[in-house]
Amino acid sequence: MDFKDLNAQATFTNKELEERRKYFEDLIKRRYFFNQGFEIYGGVAGLYDYGPPGCAIKNNLLKLWREHFILEEDMLEISSTCITPYPVFKASGHVDRFTDLMVKDVKNGAGHRADKLIEAFIEAKLSKKKLKPEEVKELEEIKQKVETFSAQQMHDVIQKLGIKSPDTGNELGFPEPFNLMFGTPIGPSGQLPGFLRPETAQGMFVNFNRLNEFNGGRIPFAAAQIGLGFRNEIAPRNGLYRVREFDMAEIEHFFDPKRPEHPKFKYVKDLKLPLLTAKSQEHGDGSVTQMTLEEAVKSGTVSNETHAYFIGRTFLFLVEAGVNQNNIRFRQHMSNEMAHYACDCWDAEIEFSHGFKECVGLANRSAFDLESHTKGSGVKLLAARRLPEPRKVTIIDITLDKKEIFKALKGDGNELTKLIEGYSDEQKAELMKKFETADSVEFDIKVKEVEKKVQLPKALISFKVSEQMQQEEKFVPYVIEPSFGVGRIFSAILEHSFRMRDEKRTFFHLPPKISPIKCSILPVISHEKYNDAIHKLKVGLTKVGVSSKVDDTGHAIGRRYARTDELGIPFGITIDNDTLVDDSVTLREILTTKQIRIPINDVFRVVSDLADGLITWDSVLAKYPLFKPNASEEN
Repeated sequence: MDFKDLNAQATFTNKELEERRKYFEDLIKRRYFFNQGFEIYGGVAGLYDYGPPGCAIKNNLLKLWREHFILEEDMLEISSTCITPYPVFKASGHVDRFTDLMVKDVKNGAGHRADKLIEAFIEAKLSKKKLKPEEVKELEEIKQKVETFSAQQMHDVIQKLGIKSPDTGNELGFPEPFNLMFGTPIGPSGQLPGFLRPETAQGMFVNFNRLNEFNGGRIPFAAAQIGLGFRNEIAPRNGLYRVREFDMAEIEHFFDPKRPEHPKFKYVKDLKLPLLTAKSQEHGDGSVTQMTLEEAVKSGTVSNETHAYFIGRTFLFLVEAGVNQNNIRFRQHMSNEMAHYACDCWDAEIEFSHGFKECVGLANRSAFDLESHTKGSGVKLLAARRLPEPRKVTIIDITLDKKEIFKALKGDGNELTKLIEGYSDEQKAELMKKFETADSVEFDIKVKEVEKKVQLPKALISFKVSEQMQQEEKFVPYVIEPSFGVGRIFSAILEHSFRMRDEKRTFFHLPPKISPIKCSILPVISHEKYNDAIHKLKVGLTKVGVSSKVDDTGHAIGRRYARTDELGIPFGITIDNDTLVDDSVTLREILTTKQIRIPINDVFRVVSDLADGLITWDSVLAKYPLFKPNASEEN
């Protein structure tokens, strides 16, 4: 392996990522970026803890996300609870449809996620056996589309390929849906069921009216939330990629479906991105098309300008965070894999050592969620648009005799009143027409998952009709949702930033904004005569907002450079005897290992500007004299 060439390039092939993986994993473990949770008890699959450098990198990643999206786009950030009552996820569709297909070992009952089991079997078969070209083609097609298969299709593939339980070699049962949400009772009685949220999105939908009011009733606007999500994954795998507890950063951009244009689309319209369309996957060869976002919108490839705008902004964020731009593609969901809430969806997929994987979902959720929660809660979640001209409209107000309804229908009365109070103007008019010719009307309601028919007597409902001039009309906003898997992006950044000087000296070349610590302070030897200079540097760097780490252990300076490199610290300040004479230090950059001589009074501003991306290392090299360390000090 040519380490020098690998360090210089900006893109890695899948093979190169695989070749470096064992060195990468060794560094992650040795320097405690993250590890499996409850390690001393044997660990638990799908649960991970972040160590000090990993925690710092994750926090810097989230800081950049806030700056890139929340601050630049004037988004409204909220923080909602992780525990969510049952009715919310019943209304959202998660109770019925948030599932993966699972197959069980027919003898011991061990569960396996069906699509991942098939994928792993195919990967092993392709790597170990000599197959005919037509067999390879068939297996690769199955692997590409397996996530879209129905239960029957997956069962047929398992039978055809002769796939057995990987642990025992036993037969596998028929694929069955497994709900991924963690259930939990709320309160000591256990009578209020709930779930740990699998996404943060619902907290923004149920608070839509408050957010809309806070924003002065102006549409479009975006809400954002960073927080934990929980999914009881059948088959956690690939480190932080598929876990059971994870950080999410989600945006819900609410807009008028009659005005899907975005005022800032012009700033991203010329971005040419690799798009893997649904059509290419379903009817073509699965090839990626390079296309500008403007071309994608005009051709109907992407649903609208607002959707395309967030695809572009997501790409720019990933690149700024340290993901190699040539290892990113955007894949459109095929019709048979679309989430229950989406009418169009694109994934930002990043290439890892184990292939391209979804890290950001960008869904057009249309009005699904706000309509679902209106129906489920009985509270209207609406926005308003100004009319070009005032118009006269008929208003129907319904009054229900709730006391008598509850008395007559008992527990069913609450569901009935909630249903009627959620009616649209058209539904109110239709109901009034029914009561004009009937003494009672039958309604279909659902109480605790049981469907019922109830009768409402005419005497318990009244209608008041009036006319008024309307300046605006109500509508249900549509939603574009970019959903970021923080741990997945974190993993991609580390893989793409990993470098090797040789097999023993490995390090991370991270963007300074993402680095866990921006600068190291290294006296050339450990001696008390350098303490005042260390103190001055530490205080000065802290005042300009630059994090730093002092390493004054007795190890050789070259060894200490290597230790700070392993943590991805981009810059190192070295104190030597000249520092005591002329108040200057050397400043070293991690990738090139070049050093300059610079006055202490200059170094604070220079390191701060380098860390913020305001200047480049090349510009610093051009301004300050190059310093040549002794052979014993070289890294």
